[in-house]
Amino acid sequence: MTEEQHDIRLRVNGIQHTARVPARRLLSDCLRHDLGLTGTHVGCEHGVCGACTVLLDGQPVRSCLVLAVSAAQHDDITTVEGLAAPDGTPHPVQQAFGECHALQCGFCTPGFLTLIAAYVRDHPDPGEDDAREAVTGNLCRCTGYQNIVNAVLRTAEITREQDGAASDTTAAAPRAEGGRP
Repeated sequence: MTEEQHDIRLRVNGIQHTARVPARRLLSDCLRHDLGLTGTHVGCEHGVCGACTVLLDGQPVRSCLVLAVSAAQHDDITTVEGLAAPDGTPHPVQQAFGECHALQCGFCTPGFLTLIAAYVRDHPDPGEDDAREAVTGNLCRCTGYQNIVNAVLRTAEITREQDGAASDTTAAAPRAEGGRP
């Protein structure tokens, strides 16, 4: 007997996708096998390690705990492949991970990147203890976490610099004659 299949629509990294999946297909498996987005890694399949973390409507979730048919009810899914800007400019967290040498084998990295991107968005000026607490739910067997914590802090710094530069550009916009914008 074959399992009933469901046609679903998922908006992933700004692109609309369709897939035909069994009711019990996990979002992590759908992303990897049905959509070919292999950046989301699957470690424990129990929601413990965090390697499969993606953003569901902007919030970090363990994609190994979400059914693909349930994810179809949400507006947007962001995977590690969707963090960079459309022109390929790395997201601040991607830049920070490189600068801070925050990865070794790289298996856990996609989950950390998506988690930290959301964390810094919501907490733009974390302290070291805050950064350490933010990443405690994701497991890394290689780094010892210090460089990951440094990357959280550097991500926040880069983001503040970019936000400041954007504000300066807006403030420096040319004014029409008479001093009015």
